[in-house]
Amino acid sequence: MLTTDQLNQRVLLETDVDYCRSLIAIAPSTQNRSADNFMPEVGGDPKGDHLGKHEQILKRAFDIVFAAMFLIVSFPMLILLSIALQIDSPGRLFFVQQRVGQRGRMFNCYKFRTMHEDAERLLDELLASSPEAKREWDLDHKLRNDPRVSRLGGIIRKLSLDELPQLLNILSGEMSVVGPRPIVRAEILKYGSFFSDYCAVKPGLTGLWQVNGRNDVSYDERVQLDCEYRRRASFLFDMTIVLKTVPAVLGAKGSY
Repeated sequence: MLTTDQLNQRVLLETDVDYCRSLIAIAPSTQNRSADNFMPEVGGDPKGDHLGKHEQILKRAFDIVFAAMFLIVSFPMLILLSIALQIDSPGRLFFVQQRVGQRGRMFNCYKFRTMHEDAERLLDELLASSPEAKREWDLDHKLRNDPRVSRLGGIIRKLSLDELPQLLNILSGEMSVVGPRPIVRAEILKYGSFFSDYCAVKPGLTGLWQVNGRNDVSYDERVQLDCEYRRRASFLFDMTIVLKTVPAVLGAKGSY
């Protein structure tokens, strides 16, 4: 017998799944797969478990230990970073946005706010006045010269320090250390029939996209990297990606 909280949670999940399915049903695809395969059934996992039971336990244990230790060790730096961000751009410290998680479930993803408080107005003005910026934005929702980003925010984004609050998402089980980068609902259509690969695993703090050029990689290539991760997923593969993340972050290639 399900409790009231469990019933409410199931209704919310079904709502998210139905929403994503409705989007994907109209997405262009070159694959011969039906729309029902794009999203998992409620409580299920598309295409079966990507890891064995023991590896799932090992992966979750690593996530908890890594996130907890990193938060403890970096706590003084996070405090100084928070103060500096408030001095540079007063306002909210964190940027919270709904992202798509495993099984298509939406969750609140945390980041340090690196943009001005009136970021949406600045973006609208730029897209309305610059066709070139509009084309760049429509391509992958990124801008190389983004007027919304504050001075310190640009440096923090280049070093990926803005994503450190996602360690809380990892501890809560919504994300993993390694996996596809969490996407927003508007990006679901870009995955087409490959969206089920994205939903098969938890989104991650780092992943193949981060260690293979980040924003220098086209969105189609990013989707294929997510599919490759889903196919090759293993604890050993995760450790390889973690080791590659350090030079990738320090080199800041493709980060803006």
